[in-house]
Amino acid sequence: SGDGHPVLVLPGFTASDVSTAPMRQFLRRKGYAVHPWRLGRNLGPIGDIEPQIHGRLQDLAEEYGEKVSIIGWSLGGIYAREVARAFPDLTRQVITLGSPFGGAAQGCNVVWAYDALTGEKIRERPNTFFRMIKEPPPVPSTAIYSKSDGIAAWQTCIEMESNWTDNIEVVGSHCGLGFNPVVYYAIADRLALPEEEWCPFDR
Repeated sequence: SGDGHPVLVLPGFTASDVSTAPMRQFLRRKGYAVHPWRLGRNLGPIGDIEPQIHGRLQDLAEEYGEKVSIIGWSLGGIYAREVARAFPDLTRQVITLGSPFGGAAQGCNVVWAYDALTGEKIRERPNTFFRMIKEPPPVPSTAIYSKSDGIAAWQTCIEMESNWTDNIEVVGSHCGLGFNPVVYYAIADRLALPEEEWCPFDR
């Protein structure tokens, strides 16, 4: 059961808050103050989307007077890590679901759709960009991934080993991660950890 702390859930590429509704309902029943991102469909870094996510985090942290846990599915997980990197003092922990932060250009077979919708050529970004997003944010971070993902290469969805990172393998598809009961179990386990007592998942 949860301790009531705020949780922000970010949807995957081309998805909206509708896709995360079952997960949020589950977490709400567990006792968390869970919130959608409320920014429409996730169509990539168009306009001022990143500052809007930052604002959403800041508003929730101010409303509840405590740090916020962030869950991000696919591209939403890449955003979650970057928001945590920018605002570690407002972020309790990050949980990603099938997020190819370890090789966003090479590790995802829908890059063509990303380029078409955003108008950019992500493969042409400098290597410094990919090295930066691969580095874990300075908060506890758990990557949930599947070798049967089907969209994102699992090797790009795992965190670098450190004292505040962990990787949890599940069986399932990329589009099913947000509805997978094993994923829900892992998320509930991570969120239930006391803020100052984060530790790796007990397999």
